[in-house]
Amino acid sequence: MAVSKSHGAASDAEREFDTRAVELITAGRFIHARGWVPATSGNFSARLSDGSIAITVSARHKGDLKHPGDIMRVDAQGKSLDGQKPSAETLLHTSLYRRYPKVGAVLHPHSTHATLISRLCTGGLVLEGYELLKALEGIDTHETRVVIPIFSNDQNIPRLSAKVEKYLDSHGEIFGYILAGHGFYTWGASVADALRHVEALEHLFELETRLYGVKHP
Repeated sequence: MAVSKSHGAASDAEREFDTRAVELITAGRFIHARGWVPATSGNFSARLSDGSIAITVSARHKGDLKHPGDIMRVDAQGKSLDGQKPSAETLLHTSLYRRYPKVGAVLHPHSTHATLISRLCTGGLVLEGYELLKALEGIDTHETRVVIPIFSNDQNIPRLSAKVEKYLDSHGEIFGYILAGHGFYTWGASVADALRHVEALEHLFELETRLYGVKHP
């Protein structure tokens, strides 16, 4: 009986991984189709019930993800569990999962408008008065003020992660953040929730760039 139970548990874990992998692949195609992850940029992840994380393999084109082999597993510290190479930015994902127990997915596109916003303002972007803010989890009115912090990009990921952690320690829960000249991070309880946040925030970033006088191509 013990052998059978163990085998069944392993099968359940494999099925869960495959399900999350398909969700990330589908999200990658959606995001790429909108031009938000050019070339091999961006990285996406989802938390698994055993505490490990399914995440896109380093340097994979997000519009060309085809099967679960394009997604890998890392532990809660970001160490590979299957021999494949994770993104250099994996620690930015794992820190969010540690901080927010309810977060089930983290998405990081390199979108045009998030990058432009980081060139137009520093410190953070204030979003208020927009009806679309209600697409963000827990917001039910446009009479809301949301701050999206902007951090200087840094190739030293542990140092960058510590900077984000320090901000969160003093400012509390946020909906996402921008890395200057790079892209943005957002998250949600599921891949679908995180994807809704990506779409809403990118639209709001576009509106803000237009307010700054940046014309859409």
